[in-house]
Amino acid sequence: MQLTGAEIVIRCLQEEKVEHVFGYPGGSVLFLYDELFKQNQIKHILVRHEQSAAHAADAYSRSSNKTGVCLVTSGPGVTNAVTGIATAYMDSIPMVVITGQVSTAYIGQDAFQEADTVGITRPCVKHNFLVKDVKDLAVTIKKAFYLARSGRPGPVLVDIPKDVTAQKCEFEYPKTIAMRSYNPVVKGHSGQIKKALQLLMEAKRPIIYAGGGVILSDSAAKLTKLTKLLGFPITQTLMGLGGYPGTDRQFLGMLGMHGTYEANMAMQHADVLLAVGARFDDRVIGDPNHFAQVARKVIHIDIDPSSISKRVRVDVPIVGNVSEVLDEMLKQLESMTAKPDAKALAEWWQEIETWRGRNCLKYKQTKNVIAPQFVVQKLYEVTGGDAIITTDVGQHQMFGAQFYKFDKPRHWISSGGLGTMGFGLPAAMGSRFANPKATVACITGEGSIQMNIQELSTCKQFRLPIKIINLNNGYLGMVRQWQEMFHGNRYSETYIDALPDFVKLAEAYGHVGMRIDKPADVEPALREAFTKHKNDLVFLDFVIDTKAMVFPMVAAGKGLSEMILAEDL
Repeated sequence: MQLTGAEIVIRCLQEEKVEHVFGYPGGSVLFLYDELFKQNQIKHILVRHEQSAAHAADAYSRSSNKTGVCLVTSGPGVTNAVTGIATAYMDSIPMVVITGQVSTAYIGQDAFQEADTVGITRPCVKHNFLVKDVKDLAVTIKKAFYLARSGRPGPVLVDIPKDVTAQKCEFEYPKTIAMRSYNPVVKGHSGQIKKALQLLMEAKRPIIYAGGGVILSDSAAKLTKLTKLLGFPITQTLMGLGGYPGTDRQFLGMLGMHGTYEANMAMQHADVLLAVGARFDDRVIGDPNHFAQVARKVIHIDIDPSSISKRVRVDVPIVGNVSEVLDEMLKQLESMTAKPDAKALAEWWQEIETWRGRNCLKYKQTKNVIAPQFVVQKLYEVTGGDAIITTDVGQHQMFGAQFYKFDKPRHWISSGGLGTMGFGLPAAMGSRFANPKATVACITGEGSIQMNIQELSTCKQFRLPIKIINLNNGYLGMVRQWQEMFHGNRYSETYIDALPDFVKLAEAYGHVGMRIDKPADVEPALREAFTKHKNDLVFLDFVIDTKAMVFPMVAAGKGLSEMILAEDL
């Protein structure tokens, strides 16, 4: 039997066991939507903006290790989705993006709703395809899923002209795929792993530095086992939170621009550094020249060889999937007779505990004004630390990372590399669809939430009981913090003096709205939201301290040990 291109696309998604597609219809994808209508295996989630479709598919993947899928139309449909695609690309999130295109005869003719999708998205996808022949559809979609998930993951885009979705051909979905030019290394070199373990055994001041690669490769349990066997301190990037239990004593907290004092000092002064699925980006190590002032041996495990020695010189490179490398590392470690230097390690821990004693995350909570840190701490207590937390980007994101302790992977869903405001609410939607029994909360700010607030309509349509924690200080908080610290208190365009009544706005969308402006009401409001209104979307508008700052802070261009602490101001 011959199938149309649209039927083939849907059959391919069914073969890939896709359960949800996030999208928005339009002229170029109407045949695809017609076929979606005729089946019930795949559930389509109608978002209210294409950017949200990409963010929701992204978070669906982050929170479940399934490949997120979004579907948008040509022209503005694609361009609206680009921010979400770039967000996934920067954080190496596997996602397949299916886009409509004008009919092949009209490509290059400035047709209605035409855009050069391949050209526009080339810098922010792992790969993209323009399918001009219906006979190439099945194999192209197979390649898209394979590329998205394998090697260093990322979004892959398939652009399909409208006439291709109407043409017919025989359908056969490939069982396997092989691409001559694409063969990512999976297993690490055993000799390099042996050399790495020898360095770790000789270390006097070791540290493990773990990133998002641990989460993406489902290696949290293996990393935890290795860390426990070695007895070493461990720190994690923003993307790595949950890869090692956040409540464990060996965890020093997040490192980097807003990392803890103990994590940054240990990272700076370590003599042997084991980097696992992390990339030494600017927000993590600050000035690379300052970081290089301390002599240390660096071991770097990463699936992407281009990430190794990109910003920091590496002594022992290990290219491979984090999971496979940790398997081999644990195997070799358990057969070794050599052990870490116990005396040196004890002295190192003593120094770390001195740094930890600074209590760098301390803050003041008065009787009259709500501190944002207090809200996140109470959120952690009320949810038992077991919620999936999504965030937007700004001060609230950092408060979430600092004060919510993640003991499990795939519970912290946040835009890292691109830093995308507007990510939080659609990410919460995607996380809830991927985990229908999970408690999902979105930590946001009054600036970020308005960028995709229309998704409150999607939440109403699908009865998503998300809890929105809006830390409302009336400013674009992180921008204001930088203006206060580095721009002479010139608050250029950061005061939002035309904010809506978020309670009424939530109610207008059919949800529950709560406004909290007293510290004594914070915990009761949270408990009411998560118990009495367990099955409702609740928008909690917390009126917080307008001058709250995120500390510690490493200013741009400074080194890790040049932190600004709250007590320094």
